[in-house]
Amino acid sequence: VQLVESGGGLVQPGGSLRLSCAGSGFTFSTYVMRWYRQAPGKGRESVAHISTAGGSRNYADSVKGRFTISRDNAKNTVYLQMNNLKPDDTAVYYCYAVRGVLEYWGQGTQVTVSS
Repeated sequence: VQLVESGGGLVQPGGSLRLSCAGSGFTFSTYVMRWYRQAPGKGRESVAHISTAGGSRNYADSVKGRFTISRDNAKNTVYLQMNNLKPDDTAVYYCYAVRGVLEYWGQGTQVTVSS
């Protein structure tokens, strides 16, 4: 089983990034997918999650209106479009797959928002 994130990097405040997370080794379409982040010195927090078919999406208040989670089950990939980025969004972003007691984490991708 693998979850591989990509798309992180350094961006100026107000900029955009699109994170991707490709899953393999499990039936991707049957798992709820989530994005978490962990800033330096802080705990891991949930950013967004999306239901198996993509019909239900939820966001942390801190990113609502700026981030959009989506998924393409044909490509076994979940995305996080991040717009109007702020320095407080700086963190390592992780994707997470869960179905009942089964759960998998990606290795994380660094997002740094700085001028």
